[in-house]
Amino acid sequence: MAKAQSSSYFVILALSIAVNLLLVFQFCVDGEWRLTWSKRAAEEAERVAAIPCSGHGTAYLDGLVLDGKEPVCECNSCYEGPDCSEFVTECAANADSGDPYFLQPFWMQHAAQSAVLVAGWHRMGYSYPDGSYISAELEGHIRELHSTVGNAVTQGRYIVFGAGSTQLLNAAVHALSSDNSSNSSSPASVVATIPYYRLYKTQTEFFRSLDYRFEGDTSSFLNISEAGKVIEFVTSPNNPDGKLNKAVLHGPNASAIYDRVYYWPHFTAIPNPADDDLMLFSLSKLTGHAGSRFGWAVIKNESVYQKMTEYMSSSSMGVSRDAQLRALKLINVVLETRGKQIFEFGYHTMRNRWESLSKILSLSNRFSLQKLGPRYCTYFKKIRGPSPAYAWVKCEREEDTDCYEVLKAANITGRSGSIFSAADRYVRLSLIRSQDDFDILIQRLTQLVSEERQQQNHANNFLQLKKPLMSTLRRGLVY
Repeated sequence: MAKAQSSSYFVILALSIAVNLLLVFQFCVDGEWRLTWSKRAAEEAERVAAIPCSGHGTAYLDGLVLDGKEPVCECNSCYEGPDCSEFVTECAANADSGDPYFLQPFWMQHAAQSAVLVAGWHRMGYSYPDGSYISAELEGHIRELHSTVGNAVTQGRYIVFGAGSTQLLNAAVHALSSDNSSNSSSPASVVATIPYYRLYKTQTEFFRSLDYRFEGDTSSFLNISEAGKVIEFVTSPNNPDGKLNKAVLHGPNASAIYDRVYYWPHFTAIPNPADDDLMLFSLSKLTGHAGSRFGWAVIKNESVYQKMTEYMSSSSMGVSRDAQLRALKLINVVLETRGKQIFEFGYHTMRNRWESLSKILSLSNRFSLQKLGPRYCTYFKKIRGPSPAYAWVKCEREEDTDCYEVLKAANITGRSGSIFSAADRYVRLSLIRSQDDFDILIQRLTQLVSEERQQQNHANNFLQLKKPLMSTLRRGLVY
């Protein structure tokens, strides 16, 4: 009886192995896993990605579709036509927005590693199995990323996810203002040092909380011993001028929110790991995926962490699970080479753009750039030159009181200094847009500086001709 049972077990085991081998053979052909339910989606994505758009545009799965068949090319600035092959000669150079298209070529080169196909049943619930709104795997990748790059301390810190750093800005203000330890019953004052990112002001005023109020420039609160709670936005590197700022206000009533979204090796040298009480980062300026709307905060204080978590839960029940999946995939690609590939690509791109711009404007007496010197970078382990995201240009002529309009007349669209609460003699030019945008910007600036030099040469020639004429006139008056 036992022998018969043993034989049955062997038969069942053999059948089981045979069935599994058959299934593996069915799904695996020539060592490649054969696609089943994902095949159609993969083919569709590949087909759209293969649309060339003449190299001056991109087609997207969620873009407009022509005649219900083929996606329409979305053209870069100054290009048009069905395949983006027609250059619009009189169009303005777009140096306004901070869309980080400069990294698009990198991701095209790493299409296979970075692609994500999301199943129709992916994360349909409100939360992860542990009841949270945060992917534990993604949080672990973020901590590893900061440790690898050496730009932020995360050990013993709390992490909160947000829809980009934008959502986290107000979450941080809410947490710090409601954590008001001062005896003052007045709302906390929110400040920033000029020039500062406009969203600090507009967002704080938009939410109109009884707990906080935007009060403008930090300089008005230097004597904070007489003030109540003060919350200072510190952008480092700064938007727009790329400087590594530090908090100005200190003391028991002062708190700082460090906006560190540009604190990556392609935008600045990393002198040391940032160890601020509250720091904000985003996928937008790390990988260039601004449209994914993913950011995170690194927080020391548990009470502030709890309040920010509560804010995120109440306002949106956390960040999209699809966005978290994409962020996980992208950060994993970055970590595969310990950041070497993306940061070297990004740094050399931005460094070359800064040098090209600096070379042109160095020939001008009419325009000047912010001063940024070389610094030692702990990530690259060498002294490296500046590679900022933006050029902070100043119009030097006395009559050029509105630099934005001066450049606009030359077919260059920047962002006015007043948007950063600075003088209108300044204008911000974005260096992180597409290569097409940057090339057109350089063409327009080259033409503008060339016209300035021609005018200066004409003026100098006139003076040279004027000198002997005046000398002759003087001799005639003497005789």
